[in-house]
Amino acid sequence: MALSLPGLVSLFVEPPLGVLSDRGWRRRIVAGGGLAFTAGLALLAASPTFVVLLLALGILYPASGAFVSISQAALVDLDPGRGGHNLAVWTVAGSVGAAVGPLFVAAGLPWRGVFAGYAAVAALLTLAVSRQDLGGAGSGSDPAADGLRAALRLPGVIRWLVLLELESLGTDVLFGFLALDLVDTVHASAQVAALCVAVCTGAGLVGNVALVRALRFVDPLRLLRASAAVAAPCLIGFQLAPGVPAKLLFAGALGLASSCWYPISQARLYAALPGTSGMATAVATCASAVGIGLPLLLGAVAGAVGLGDGLWLCVAAPLALLLGVPRG
Repeated sequence: MALSLPGLVSLFVEPPLGVLSDRGWRRRIVAGGGLAFTAGLALLAASPTFVVLLLALGILYPASGAFVSISQAALVDLDPGRGGHNLAVWTVAGSVGAAVGPLFVAAGLPWRGVFAGYAAVAALLTLAVSRQDLGGAGSGSDPAADGLRAALRLPGVIRWLVLLELESLGTDVLFGFLALDLVDTVHASAQVAALCVAVCTGAGLVGNVALVRALRFVDPLRLLRASAAVAAPCLIGFQLAPGVPAKLLFAGALGLASSCWYPISQARLYAALPGTSGMATAVATCASAVGIGLPLLLGAVAGAVGLGDGLWLCVAAPLALLLGVPRG
C-alpha cells in the first residue's frame, strides 16, 4: 500500500469492512464498494484540479478494498477446497489487466476516456454482483477468528502475514526500483529500462498462467519452496550481471519464479482462517501498515550505499520463503 493520504484512509477503513463481511454484510459491502469505486473512477476521469484528483483517489482506495478485496474473500469462501487454484486464476486476470490497461493509452486513447470506460464497466459489475450470494454468514470453524486481535495472534496467520510482506521485497518493491537500477548501475536508456520492466511483467503473466495448471499436480508448499530456491540465485545473478542482456535474462527468470508467491501465500492465509476470509482480508490490511516500511527502508539504504548495493536487501524475500514455508 502506498504511503499516501488515500492509502492511510484505506488502512483505517478496510479492516472493519473485512470483519463485517463475515457477519452477514458481505453482499452489501461489495455492492456499496462497487458504487463508490464507480463514483471514484468517474470523478477521476472528470477531475479538473489536483484537489479533486486527490479526493477521487481517497474514494478509490477504500472502495477497492470493499469491492475487490472482499470479492476475493468471497471467491475463496464459496469454494474453499480450490482456494489456491481460484486465486491463481484471479492473479492471471489481474496480470492481464495490468498488461492491457496501459495499451489503451499507448494506442492514443485519452486517459480521461479510459477511466470513464472503467467506470462504466465497474457499474455493470456492481449490478451483477449485487444479485449474487457471496456467503459471509460467519460460518468459520475457528472461534478465535471472531476477533481481529485474536486472529492476529494465531501462529499460522502470523507466519503467512510475515511471508506475504517479506516476499513483496522480491516482487513489487524490487520491480518498483528495477528501471531506476538499470539506469543508475549500467547506464541503460529509459527505453531499455522500460523493456526490463515489461520482461518481468510478461514473465510473471506466463508464470501465473502455468500456475493454474500446475496446482492440479504439484503440492503448493513444495512449489513455493522450489520457486524460492530458483529465485534466490536469479536475484543474485541480476545483482552481479555486468551488462544489460544478462540483467534482462535474470529479471525475466525472477519474474517467472516469483509469480506463484502471492496466490499460494494468500491462499494459505485464507486457509489459516477457514470460512472467515473477510477476517483474513482485515488482518492482511493491518499487516500492510508494517509492510509500508519496506520500500522506505530500501530507499534509505540505497540513499546511503547506492541503489545497486541497496537492492541486496531483496534477497531476504526468497530466503524468508525457504526458511518460513512449512514442510508438513
